Amino acid sequence: MFAVIKTGGKQYKVSAGEVLKVEKLEGEVGAEIVFGEVLLRANEEGTDVTVGAPMLEGTSVKAKILEQGRAKKITIIKYKPKVRYRRKQGHRQPFTKVEIVAV
Repeated sequence: MFAVIKTGGKQYKVSAGEVLKVEKLEGEVGAEIVFGEVLLRANEEGTDVTVGAPMLEGTSVKAKILEQGRAKKITIIKYKPKVRYRRKQGHRQPFTKVEIVAV
């Protein structure tokens, strides 16, 4: 069984036992969360497919929070020649690592 869920402005194809990084979610490590925005649900063969319009009613995906963290640092550099304009900025995007428990 797999499903397509929507969280953090992105869509993810998930199945039970899968571990993935999503945009930061509130909650402590070890807490269980429920994704209520399910767009599609299907079995592994793809014979029994249910598509929402736009969301499936009464369907949810349960997950467990494994880690709260921040991604590797990226550097943003702005430069304009001949005018002595230089700016350097860094950014680390926060994320939540979750394990899908049940679809």
